[in-house]
Amino acid sequence: MVSGRDLLGTVPEGKFKVWYWNGEDPLDELQRRIMAAALHYELEPADLHGRLFVNSGRDTEIIIAQQDRNGVTVAVPVVDAIKETIRENGIDVLIIDPFVSSHGVSENDNGAIDRVAKTWAKIAEETNCSIELVHHSRKTNGNEVTVEDSRGAVALLSAARSARVLNQMTKDEGERAGVEFRRLHFRVDNGKANLAPPPEGSMWFKLESVDLGNGNGMLGSYGDRIGVVAQWQWPDPMADVSVKDLRAAQTAVSAGRWRDSHQASDWVGKAIGQALRLDPANPKDKRRILSMLKTWKANGMFVVVEGKDAKHNTRSFVEVGEWATD
Repeated sequence: MVSGRDLLGTVPEGKFKVWYWNGEDPLDELQRRIMAAALHYELEPADLHGRLFVNSGRDTEIIIAQQDRNGVTVAVPVVDAIKETIRENGIDVLIIDPFVSSHGVSENDNGAIDRVAKTWAKIAEETNCSIELVHHSRKTNGNEVTVEDSRGAVALLSAARSARVLNQMTKDEGERAGVEFRRLHFRVDNGKANLAPPPEGSMWFKLESVDLGNGNGMLGSYGDRIGVVAQWQWPDPMADVSVKDLRAAQTAVSAGRWRDSHQASDWVGKAIGQALRLDPANPKDKRRILSMLKTWKANGMFVVVEGKDAKHNTRSFVEVGEWATD
């Protein structure tokens, strides 16, 4: 947003002034992260000058509300100072990271959290500034995280106009994508997970390690290496597949009788694998064959038909549909 450049797959609608407040980390750590991103994306000082504002909660505390036995009290002077800062600097976007550091109320008290969330909403409305609240999820024991898994009271989610959720790449997704270090990958979805696209259609990102080059060159003295978020594309199983390859696969399938089930000994994937020099016994190759088959079935290159096997049991078989043409 600050540079106005397409760094993560989206072109910002201009250059914006962004105020990033981090309530947990020291300022020098935040500066290292910014510098790493600047190095990775080859940003010049002019790309950021006058539009990026950064504060650490260790130096600039922001607590907009407190709670005691008498209830919730909004810190009006703090709220007024935030609004004044936004107006004086023409801030377009304020990011509060994390939300829990910006208040002193019970995280599980719906009434208290509602008061805090609506105070932030009022600041946004009165200053015409977009405010993003970064919030933690509760532990899900390895299950998919949805926006409903946000930690504490649900009032925060109810007060938000929009919500995004981040999920680290699972072991299964890592195997399907064929990546070596899946924990470096994560995806971002809008709304509930049951409304989210499949992994192949989600927005994926990867942490790239960037060397700041700030070591002194002496033995054992290394520079800082910082993770920078970069766009990552889910591998396309059809990327290197030509019409000639499809024709070879169809020719191999037409020469025999092949089952649709990948658990069958006469699975159609074996014929396709032999034609395309892929090994169905290799998990990575098998996943690619399954993906290609899914695409080819969808566009009618192969069709599934019912028939009798050698024991006269009804089974699903795969036959050539529309033959591929150059």
